[in-house]
Amino acid sequence: FINIALIQLAPAIGITEGTAVRISMLAASLWWGLFAIVTFRLLKSRNQKRERKDGQNLLTAGFKELGGTIKELSGLRYTLLFLIAYLFYNDGIQTVILNSSVFLSQELFVSRGLETDQTFLLGIFVVAQISALIGAIGFEYISRFIGAKRTIMVCLAIWCCIVIFAYGFLETTAQAIGMAVFIGLVLGSTQALSRSLYSQMIPKERESAFFGIYEISEKGTSWLGNAVFAVVIGVTGSYRQAILALIAFFLIGFVLLLPTNTVKAIHQAGNLTPEEAELSNPPN
Repeated sequence: FINIALIQLAPAIGITEGTAVRISMLAASLWWGLFAIVTFRLLKSRNQKRERKDGQNLLTAGFKELGGTIKELSGLRYTLLFLIAYLFYNDGIQTVILNSSVFLSQELFVSRGLETDQTFLLGIFVVAQISALIGAIGFEYISRFIGAKRTIMVCLAIWCCIVIFAYGFLETTAQAIGMAVFIGLVLGSTQALSRSLYSQMIPKERESAFFGIYEISEKGTSWLGNAVFAVVIGVTGSYRQAILALIAFFLIGFVLLLPTNTVKAIHQAGNLTPEEAELSNPPN
């Protein structure tokens, strides 16, 4: 928020916008560095469970570990199914987020012959970030009653409604602000609940390897949604058609979650559900 304010107020305080951006980048790097120091000082390293064979190349060992993890994952049927579902719906989420400013600029300003209001677009970003915090807390509370999987599916249904609204009904900046609120509400909650649920469906002491696969599914396929978005624009010339096309990612993810038995997935990984863990360790 401070960086956004600095960029917006740059002329008033006697600096150029370019200088304000440079200062903001420096501030962001210092922010990351500060909390990295806190993390490295406070978190204790666990003893390694495996020893590297003498003379074994680190790169070779890494790929061997990756292959072993994939083989192990293939034996966890429902965890694998969840991961595939996550690959699709998360790609849709990332594409909406990455292209939202371009979409709003085109549909609310450029297509009407108006100059893009950068202050408005930055404000939309702030609104989404605030509502993401609220959504993560609110939907976590809901998940206690209906379960994490059902809560994620509710979020995906809302994502479908968001892209339908953007396609057929978005006309004003006020509507865009309202849409940003809903995007934020389901953005933080979908990602937080997905990580939480996945962490229960993987074997203990294998978290690093399995979350490595999780990150590959999240980052390694992030081009799919953007490719669809770009192709639809190229074919139709319409940003609204492109945003609507992303509904396929949410629907595929939703459908794949339906047969995903999260309780069996947790048991297959050798873990207890939160409810079972609570019963096995009653409070004193």
